[in-house]
Amino acid sequence: MLLQENFSLKALNSFGIAVSAKYFAKFSSLEELTNTKELLNNKVAEKSLILGGGSNLLFTKNFDGIVLKNEIQGIRVLQQTNDDVIIEAGAGENWHGFVLHCIDHNYGGLENLSLIPGTVGASPIQNIGAYGVEIKDCFHSLEAYHIQDKCLVRFEANDCSFGYRESVFKKDLKDQFVILNVCYRLSKKPRLITSYGIIEQELAKKRIIEPSIKDISDAVIGIRKSKLPDPKIIGNAGSFFKNPIIPTALFEQLQKQYSTIPGYASEKTGFVKIAAGWLMDQCGWKGYRKADAGCHALQALVLVNYGNANGLEILHLSSEIIASIKDKFGIELEREVNIL
Repeated sequence: MLLQENFSLKALNSFGIAVSAKYFAKFSSLEELTNTKELLNNKVAEKSLILGGGSNLLFTKNFDGIVLKNEIQGIRVLQQTNDDVIIEAGAGENWHGFVLHCIDHNYGGLENLSLIPGTVGASPIQNIGAYGVEIKDCFHSLEAYHIQDKCLVRFEANDCSFGYRESVFKKDLKDQFVILNVCYRLSKKPRLITSYGIIEQELAKKRIIEPSIKDISDAVIGIRKSKLPDPKIIGNAGSFFKNPIIPTALFEQLQKQYSTIPGYASEKTGFVKIAAGWLMDQCGWKGYRKADAGCHALQALVLVNYGNANGLEILHLSSEIIASIKDKFGIELEREVNIL
């Protein structure tokens, strides 16, 4: 374990924001994590941040504490039957790499979540989702280290309070645990989710009638590459806002004025999920740019750093967007990205 001071985080956050951490260290095991924490406790009490892929963060200032980068690796099958498999992955594993590993072994359930940036450890925190699938659909359990009590805790699905891009780790238990590994229950006889029209269109273009999980994954990868900027080229954190969930009565009222407003079924009875990107398009945000902060030309929902924007510039832009949507539609957007 190497503890570094005044460490640049620019290469470790997908927005490419030029900030630094007072202290920085990597850990690839629980032992390394606890040793680092003990070292700091003996030195000075510091606030800490556990960093995975840095793909869902917006730094607005230097981090005056210690950043610990989770690099716990490893993928293994814990148990399996003729129908399904429980597979464990270290929290530091690259998410997309793990998805491809599962596809290579014909374990179905994660294919719609292909090419989502970040690490395995972030997947349950955010309850990541795309194209009709969320982590909670195939989540089995996870193991986490309680920072204050210095003990291991096992979480099953009911313990995680999963919601739309939410979990107990973003609310009641925020900053209390370090996720070490995550287990998923995947299917050897997968039920394919192709209900999103854009996936069906992609498969039709390729003349695929009976798709495999790899076909679904390839379709999702193609869609994401065509719509979303590569963070290695243009700094971004993917979708910056959640799709708002509004009362059905409000949706029907808006439909009378905006006949093309898209609405989707919500798990909450009496509510409808609508596309934040569509709302932003109606307010003219697609392709907007002020200095090096802006909204992507192909997808307004993706706020971008064109080179030298700082975190406050992007945060201020997001506040302007929230205000404009509230003024025009009476809907308040909620940021999906964590602000630091």
